[in-house]
Amino acid sequence: MRRQWKRNAVVATVLLFVCAAVYLNWRYAGEAAVDQAAEVSAQQQEQNGDSTKVLGDAALVDGQVVSGQEEDATAVSNYFDTARLSRQQSRDNALSLLREAAEQEGAEQAAVDEANQTIQTLAGYSVLENQIENLVIAKGYADCVAFMGENGISVVVSAAEDGLQTEDVAKITDIVLSETEYTADQIKIMEAN
Repeated sequence: MRRQWKRNAVVATVLLFVCAAVYLNWRYAGEAAVDQAAEVSAQQQEQNGDSTKVLGDAALVDGQVVSGQEEDATAVSNYFDTARLSRQQSRDNALSLLREAAEQEGAEQAAVDEANQTIQTLAGYSVLENQIENLVIAKGYADCVAFMGENGISVVVSAAEDGLQTEDVAKITDIVLSETEYTADQIKIMEAN
């Protein structure tokens, strides 16, 4: 009896850590978008010597010479690629730990059921995030990445030159509301600069 209790405690602890890791990654990824955009802006200002851009300025990005707006687009595009990769790696790690917990010999059925339910939830998040990203891009935005969690969703979009407007926020909010069960106060929409 005591041995079985220890196994269940280990499984519950692993589940708790996995859920915490997924949540922290979700929170960090939303904040990282803002931080990375600020960092790119600061690097550009440092590179140019001030906050103004001169037409014809070029910079080396990923081994290729790009200029002005191409550099901005490359930095933002790299953010979206990095964010998706980070999200996928975090989910893969969490799923691996959950599968191990569910397949652990002698694990209590309640712990196995909880692990399997969490796996299904994470899989559902992946599908919904992909749907939301595709629908936002279909509305005319250059790129988008969504991060779903238990208590809310963050959507980062690449907006037009004039920035994210109220009508843009309304369009994106409508998409999220129609695809998920989140309420409007659980939706966080940010612009990647």
